[in-house]
Amino acid sequence: MVSIPAHGPAGERAYLDHAATTVMRPAAREAFLSASGLPGNPSSVHTSGRRARAVLDDGLEEIAALLGAKRSWLVMTSGGTEADNIAIRSLAQGAHAADPWRTAVAVTATDHPAVRSTAEAIHTDPSPLTARLLPVDHRGLLIPEQVEEALADGAVSVVSTALVNNETGAVQSLPDLAAAARPHGTWVHTDAVQAVGHVELPAWDHIDLMSLTGHKIGAPVGIGVLVAKPEVPLATASTGGGQQRGIRSGTLDAPLTAALAAALRETISHREAENHRLRGLAQQLREGIARLDPTARFTLAEDAPQSGHIVHVVFPGADSDSLLFLLDERGVDSAAGSACSAGVTQASPVLAAMGITDQEARGALRLSLGWTSTERDVEILLRALPDALEKARAVGSLTR
Repeated sequence: MVSIPAHGPAGERAYLDHAATTVMRPAAREAFLSASGLPGNPSSVHTSGRRARAVLDDGLEEIAALLGAKRSWLVMTSGGTEADNIAIRSLAQGAHAADPWRTAVAVTATDHPAVRSTAEAIHTDPSPLTARLLPVDHRGLLIPEQVEEALADGAVSVVSTALVNNETGAVQSLPDLAAAARPHGTWVHTDAVQAVGHVELPAWDHIDLMSLTGHKIGAPVGIGVLVAKPEVPLATASTGGGQQRGIRSGTLDAPLTAALAAALRETISHREAENHRLRGLAQQLREGIARLDPTARFTLAEDAPQSGHIVHVVFPGADSDSLLFLLDERGVDSAAGSACSAGVTQASPVLAAMGITDQEARGALRLSLGWTSTERDVEILLRALPDALEKARAVGSLTR
């Protein structure tokens, strides 16, 4: 193993957890601060209310245009989790009300908990609705024959898959999923939270609903959107003033909407160049890690369909929690390969669905890049890794 000094310059940090939350973009911050200084409720008819409404309308129009959708398709939410909940639960309920034969939803085994847990909750509700889990192969990709089998009886109202997996970066083929779903009249939803800015978003010929969130692309936490075609039969998710087609009531947030529009504009307009840049940094991470530790196992091969901003690697024999702590101590912000709920690291259902055992997944590390990432971040990680890895393996040998 190549030896590199463990500690960088005092106070210097490498932020390599953009898949969790990226840094707020100046344009989004400026849009938010400017709009938040205006008084008035966008639903009010007086002058201040109309001024706030104009800010909201401009933001909604821009978001729709950037996504190739119509403004009436937008259901603004508090984030990706709420958008996913509405997409799965409200659609399952609405479709069943319209056609009692539609009693099931189908979600991918590697989907984010916002999708998977919602489907499981539907399954346990005191209702006829059930959930079907779609298996994946060792690359985290849907298995076409299994998808066809799950949809064959026509009972599935909505099939869902993340365009980019939040843990491994695996990219699903939505045209293939649409081709399987359309003959059965099944609606197609994708959680594109991790995809915006990193891969091309799907054509609306292939999907019917798409979930997005702001804090993954440089907007503040607290704003997201479900884009849903008007013919999708969404049941009411929350009652009140009847805003947003009666699906989700509540006063819309003009400042957050303006910030999301600004962040989305920058993210999409710079996508190709930024994706090329981040793929280069990811390649530097891969090569550096492989040079430092030849036993390291990358979860996805370089030629597997994947986004350019996530490097997921397993260090055999290392204790994952210890590795995270030791890297943090040495100036690196990163994440475990396992899912994280309420700040508690848990065994990863994503890796398990890909056929990786809990024992094999020990020592997993997710490094994710974003718009502020530089070669210096890569250097800091590679400098900190050898010593952190040695100590994490010492802990791992004690706990095995």
